[in-house]
Amino acid sequence: MPETQKNNPLHGITLEKIVTDLSLHFGWEALGEKIRIDCFNNNPNVKSSLKFLRHMPWARKKVEDLYVDTFG
Repeated sequence: MPETQKNNPLHGITLEKIVTDLSLHFGWEALGEKIRIDCFNNNPNVKSSLKFLRHMPWARKKVEDLYVDTFG
């Protein structure tokens, strides 16, 4: 394992798995309350969320942080 990934809790976890796990754990409504972004509040689904998060690093960081706090 490369040194840069040694302490990365998200190593090997896809963004799709992160979004899916969080939506199943919290539900879309609660997830939208925890992280206030439109892709979780207006017609939420995994596909549209992934598209948004891949283009908005600040939102992706919030989602990844919530995943680590919840499942890490």
